[in-house]
Amino acid sequence: MTTAPRLVVGAAVLDSLVQPRSLLCARRSAPESLAGLWEFPGGKVEPGEHPEAALHRELREELGISVHLGGEVLSSAPHGWVLHEKATMRVWLAEVSDGAPQPLEDHDELRWVPLEEGALHALPWIPADFPIVDAVLRRATAS
Repeated sequence: MTTAPRLVVGAAVLDSLVQPRSLLCARRSAPESLAGLWEFPGGKVEPGEHPEAALHRELREELGISVHLGGEVLSSAPHGWVLHEKATMRVWLAEVSDGAPQPLEDHDELRWVPLEEGALHALPWIPADFPIVDAVLRRATAS
């Protein structure tokens, strides 16, 4: 019997959903194996929780913000972006609607990074997030 992978949700928080120029990136402070690497803020979906509701909850807990969600950044995999053999992630574009992002939990730094050639790729991302970074760039810069 196989079990479905654990679902994680993440937000590609842009400075604007209409005319995005930068992406909010979060640097992990824990666990030790991921500390210092950059990621999309978010977290695990709890049993019975809707993915979008989980994302709103996680962003309030981790960054102290509320967001307007845009479209989902779709993966070719059926359950979302594969993080490893036991977890997949669904990612949505988002824009801050209330609050100022602060590294409250799980992160030691937040940075608005321009959506310019090479700027996002200059950060040391969690390896599984690289294909998501590329997909977010394609979505955010499509006119």
